[in-house]
Amino acid sequence: MPAYQMPSLPSDDKRWKIVNGTMRRHGYARQALIETLHTVQSSFGFLDEDSIRFVAKSLRVPLSQAYGVVTFYHHFSMKPPADHTCTVCTGTACYIKGSDKLVAESENFLHIKQGESTKDGKIALMTARCVGACGRAPVVLIDGELVAHLDPAGMVAQFERWLA
Repeated sequence: MPAYQMPSLPSDDKRWKIVNGTMRRHGYARQALIETLHTVQSSFGFLDEDSIRFVAKSLRVPLSQAYGVVTFYHHFSMKPPADHTCTVCTGTACYIKGSDKLVAESENFLHIKQGESTKDGKIALMTARCVGACGRAPVVLIDGELVAHLDPAGMVAQFERWLA
């Protein structure tokens, strides 16, 4: 039985060596899928089709399983990142305290839907099921920093600062 032929790196970009190092450290085991995908995303900013295929083939994981992981977990993105990210918590406590109004005002002001980025790539509007700060609801992650008790006017003011 011939030995498994590892796929060659997708390009000469040095970041692929970091990704390969993550897989090698785990013995190219299937269990390294999530950590390897995290490495790809932290190295390149997002996961594209080629990177998902490379990781799946390298770890001998069905492509459908790799896509399943990427599309299931909120952390993974298949689109290039925007300059700024606004993630509105839509968990029960935040929803009761008005996160639905934050999402609606954001979509109206930015002319995009949740999960999208503005055409100029400056702002991405995301939602999360829960960020674990229910006592401070409603909460929003502004470029990863938690902001509590934000109202629609405060949200628009943040967008205006980013767009200035």
